[in-house]
Amino acid sequence: MNDSLIDQLSSIMNASADSSSVVELPEEAPFDAEQRQWLNGLLTGINAIAAAAAKGAMEDAPGTPLTVLYGSQSGNCEVLSKDLKKFAATQGFEAEIIELDDITPADLATISHAVILCSTFGEGEPPDNAKHFYTALMADDAPQLPASLSFSVCGLGDSSYTHFNRAAQDIYSRMVELGATPCLEWVSCDVAFEDDYAAWKEAVFQTEVFASAAGAAASPSAAESEPEPKFSKNTPFIATLIDTHNLSGQESAKRVNHIEISLAGGGEDMAYQVGDALGVWPMNCATEVSEILAAGGFTGKELIEQKSGRATLRVLLQTKLDIHTVNAKALATWGIDASPEEYQVIDVLSRLKPTLDAQTFADGLRVLQPRLYSIASSPNKHPGEVHLTVGEVHYELHSKKRKGVASTWFGERLAAGASLGVYVQPSAHFHITQNDSAPVIMIGPGTGIAPFRAFLEEREVRAAGGQNWLFFGDQHEAQDYLYQEEIQAWQESGLLTNLSLAWSRDTAQKVYVQTLIKQRGQEFYEWLQSGAYIYICGDASRMAADVDAAIRDVIGEHGGLDETGVQDYMDKLSAEHRYQRDVY
Repeated sequence: MNDSLIDQLSSIMNASADSSSVVELPEEAPFDAEQRQWLNGLLTGINAIAAAAAKGAMEDAPGTPLTVLYGSQSGNCEVLSKDLKKFAATQGFEAEIIELDDITPADLATISHAVILCSTFGEGEPPDNAKHFYTALMADDAPQLPASLSFSVCGLGDSSYTHFNRAAQDIYSRMVELGATPCLEWVSCDVAFEDDYAAWKEAVFQTEVFASAAGAAASPSAAESEPEPKFSKNTPFIATLIDTHNLSGQESAKRVNHIEISLAGGGEDMAYQVGDALGVWPMNCATEVSEILAAGGFTGKELIEQKSGRATLRVLLQTKLDIHTVNAKALATWGIDASPEEYQVIDVLSRLKPTLDAQTFADGLRVLQPRLYSIASSPNKHPGEVHLTVGEVHYELHSKKRKGVASTWFGERLAAGASLGVYVQPSAHFHITQNDSAPVIMIGPGTGIAPFRAFLEEREVRAAGGQNWLFFGDQHEAQDYLYQEEIQAWQESGLLTNLSLAWSRDTAQKVYVQTLIKQRGQEFYEWLQSGAYIYICGDASRMAADVDAAIRDVIGEHGGLDETGVQDYMDKLSAEHRYQRDVY
């Protein structure tokens, strides 16, 4: 190629470089057919290299820092925090996920953009992994926050509870009071949170303060730092029921069932750890559905429009809608002025007798939600299976016998070989220690025994040398001793170093697990001093609080500590992940 052609080629490339455009060979360029073919091949390679470099530069460009904070009891907020991080990357933000208890209010002063996901637990309380942050934020001496901190809050809760999303609302209000700047009002999500969460997520990044601060957006593929789980709440795995058998005595006031489910075919996508929960999609009782249809004057054949498509009212009531819970939104949809706490759906129809068409009736019902159960098996002892411990729910309301949805579905209606939709809900903060030499204290009365059966199976399979102490109890030893043969075998083998049993109705003076903690206080404290991990599972309304109080009393008495010292001791246990709870 002569010098003049080289000069012309150089000028073409320089012109393209100056305009940041793709390098092309002009039609009028003075090259013959052979030269043009060779040059077009050369320019194609140059363009490919330039495009790859530009793409790499964009993907490597750091996004604007974003802090995603979450507090989660059942794991939903933790799952959403990961989704939010991926979405933020596509909006030009590089997100860091932090549990609320791993940050202090003072730390917020160093943050410019934050989004907070928080559930509400019990009577308006924050979840376990947000309690310290919440307490510090609400304290009178909480530090002022800079106006430069732009934030948003999304709460997950259940509108059938009195203090619906109170923890999230408190965090939002207090941060505003302390000087931080909300980019938009806090959002309150109900049990079917997906749509409201998605709308909030989009809205946050469309606000002026977030949109103007966005850096280089990652491509959707680059944002996928970890693959989405194949099976989840919205895409459950279809498992098979192996067996259901009753663990309670014939004269027990309760009926507790042991459930065994096959995960064959699920592979690694259905892998779980001890401490995780299993989400189960139940079906409503056909008899109850028929009662509701009759009370409302419906045939069940009415076609109902939903986002997912059309279905008959009977099918929706059987499989998709909550036929028990009534909330304020439902009553408003039905034009009824009443307190939702007093009624279930059947009561509204049979006692208040509203005149409703089928579509309006269905529009007022909440979506049926999956139930979460603590897993009662070790995958290393029962490969390809998952076990649950489920207490049937029976009660009375307005002189009418009622029953739970999923618990009686397992106990009364689901036969061996039946299919059911399930998914693993990873625990945010309830896993057995990997330190096999560490002592472990497990406190789980009633169905709270479930994860500790799994823990003990896991420790047995791993031949863990650490001591194990189980506190268990219920009403009557003869009727309510769940997994008695297994527990006694573990005691005889030496896997269980200590076994403390509390039967509340077998003696004149009621004995509970917290009673035994105090009675064995000196030894309990010595275990803590030797590095023991405490795990608590079961009822949140009374048991968990009473056990917590008993542990604090033991630490104060046998450690010679005042109230402040006890709190510091408990804080240290929590910080070291040696005090973990799975309460409901």
